[in-house]
This record gives sequence, structure tokens and C-alpha cells, in this order.
Amino acid sequence: MSFSVAAVRRQFPILSEIIDGQPVHYLDNGASAQTPDAVLDAVRAYETTGRANVLRGVHRLAERATEAYETARIEVATFLGVEPLEVVFTGGCTAAINLVAYSYGSLLKPGDRILLSELEHHSNIVPWQLLRARSGVELDMIPVTVEGRIDLDALPRLLTPRTRLISLAHVSNVTGALLDIRAVVTLAKTIGAKVMLDGAQRAPHGPLDLPALGVDFYAFAGHKAYGPNGVGVLWARPELLEAMPPFHGGGSMIGRVTLAETTFAPPPRRFEAGTPPIGQAIGLGAACKWMRGLDWTAAHAHEMALVQRLMDGLQKIDGTQILGPASLQSRYPVVSFMLDGVHPHDVAQTLDSFGVAVRAGHHCCQPLMDRFDIDGTTRVSMAPYNDNTDIDALLSGVQHAARTLR
Repeated sequence: MSFSVAAVRRQFPILSEIIDGQPVHYLDNGASAQTPDAVLDAVRAYETTGRANVLRGVHRLAERATEAYETARIEVATFLGVEPLEVVFTGGCTAAINLVAYSYGSLLKPGDRILLSELEHHSNIVPWQLLRARSGVELDMIPVTVEGRIDLDALPRLLTPRTRLISLAHVSNVTGALLDIRAVVTLAKTIGAKVMLDGAQRAPHGPLDLPALGVDFYAFAGHKAYGPNGVGVLWARPELLEAMPPFHGGGSMIGRVTLAETTFAPPPRRFEAGTPPIGQAIGLGAACKWMRGLDWTAAHAHEMALVQRLMDGLQKIDGTQILGPASLQSRYPVVSFMLDGVHPHDVAQTLDSFGVAVRAGHHCCQPLMDRFDIDGTTRVSMAPYNDNTDIDALLSGVQHAARTLR
């Protein structure tokens, strides 16, 4: 494998577009990444040469669609280092977390405890609050350090014999902080708690070895990982999938239906009711295959060099403050910052006038914003196809905002 940012960029058609007279400087990858030709080709092939429903059809198009769909499952499993039958296709990362909250959550009892943190995305908070309202489980929150990391020093005192699940972000979508998974898993095992990771911000940065991580559940979204919208993945240990009841009922997830009762299919079918997102899953399989073709040692070094260039540049602009780790250690290419006296939305709009796309606001992390007593941040999130011209265009835009908006 080799890595060339120019070669990677050529695989993403949108990056060569000129929009309203300006090149595209796309730095909103944490919300949705762009899609390479390999993914577009895979989806187009399904839609134009193999579009049909999957599983029960006996005609050749149905068989072709089913083969492509199950091949995508194999590609995702290979990317995660797991077995294909442990991979459940969902509507997204949010849908995957909700599946666990409803299905695994139905096995919990009043008084059982679930441990989250203050920096979680709303998708890893609200489903558990809904479970609490339904079933009487209790929620505990790990605090966040001033550097924007989950404070694992507080973890031992928050664990109790009734803690059943610890569900945390693998990488923060605001601060870019990487979770020390080994520390979490080691402590969880002392009380028999399960560990779930929200991998939405980690999966787009290269293949994973989930068995080596020692976690029990993992979720990520296709659209952040260079794939289509409307598809995501839940991985879980097979014994957990076997024990969990279905989340949705309908076609494809059944063994036998009578008017008196229904038996259910084994996993993963049990959790894929109705017609699945076939084209989207095929596209996600292609995205995972594409990601496995990159030299991620070089790609990650490139991404982090961009992070350093960005942070160095921001620190030279009066009134900027970075929210998150000050160094490159144990972090990923997400950088959030504030500009004194300027609302993050105004910064983002100014950057848009420079052809730079970023995200601004609370990033679906209002408890984290409350923790730091701020309304929001401007967030820069990078991918392997970003380069120095993107960072330099952004820094020019921030300098302009600093001069004109306060």
C-alpha cells in the first residue's frame, strides 16, 4: 500500500468542482465525509444492473442483489476484524445505538446502571434516557477534563455491582480525544459490565480489530465513513446477539409466523426487519474495501500534520481558543475552536465565503457545551483527502472573521 494525498483526492469527484467560482475546501467530514468513485461505482452497478430485493427471490436479479448485499457484509466484517454473522446493517449509527438500547436494554432490570460521559453525542445519551423512562435503569455520567477528555480517573468510583453497560465515544466528535479503551475494558471486567463504543468518528480513519479491543458492542455510520447516507453498522459479540430480542418486527427477521405466535430468525437477520438499505449497504461495503486499500500509517500521519498546522495557525490569531487536547497525543483529526466575541455560526458563514465548509454549533453535544459554559464551537474535521490548501484557506477565513466581525 502507498499513500498520496493527490492520488486520493482524484478519487473524489466533488473535490475538483468549482462552486460559485471557488474550489471546494471540505472540512466537515465529522458530519458527512465525501464519497469516492469506488463507492459511487458500486451503488450505480447495483441500481443499474442488479436492482432487486434480497433474500427470498429466485430470479437472477434477486440472486445478484443478495450476493452483493452479503458480500458487503463480508467487507464490513473484514474491516472490523470480525465474523460476517456478527455484523448487523442498520439505518445509521444512531439506529445502531437505539437497537442496543431497546433490545439489550430490555434484558436489564430496574436499578441496573448504565455509565455514559459528559462528552457523548446526543445519540449516545437520549436512547438511554428513553430506556430509563421505560424500565427504571439508572444513568451515571463520567465527567470530562479541562482538556476535553473523558476523566477515567473518576471511573472506578462510578462503577457499582449494578453497572451493566459502559457506553462511550471511541473518539469525541467535538474535541477529537481518543478514548483509552484498554483502561475502560479492564475496569469493566472487574464487575462484569459490557462495553459499547460509538465509533462514528473513529471508523473513517482506518480498519479496526474489535476482538483486540475487547469491547462488546460497536456502532458506526456509513455516511461518515465515505459511504452512502441511510446505512450504519452494529457489531456485537455473537452470544449477546443470540440473547437479544428483536428491535423491529416484520418480514425477513422471522423463522415462522402463525396467528398465534412468531419465531425469529437467528442474528443478524433477527435485527434486519423489512427491506434493508440494500444499495447503501453495498456502497458501505465498497467504502470499507476502499479504506482497507489505504496506507493508514501514512494517512494518519498526514491527517495529524494537518491538525498541527491548523492548531499552530489558530494560536497565531488573537482571540482564538481551542477546545480539546493541546497536543497530537491520543487524538484524531477533529479540532473545535472559539473566536472571542464572534458566534460560531458567523465564523462558519465567513468561512463559507472562502469556499471552506465546516460545522458550527453544539454538535449534538449540549451537555459538553454546558460543561464548558459555551454556546458552541466552530469544528474542523479532516479526512485523508484534505491538504494544506484546505487548512490555509480556513486560516485566512478565520483571520478575516477576527478582523471584521468584532
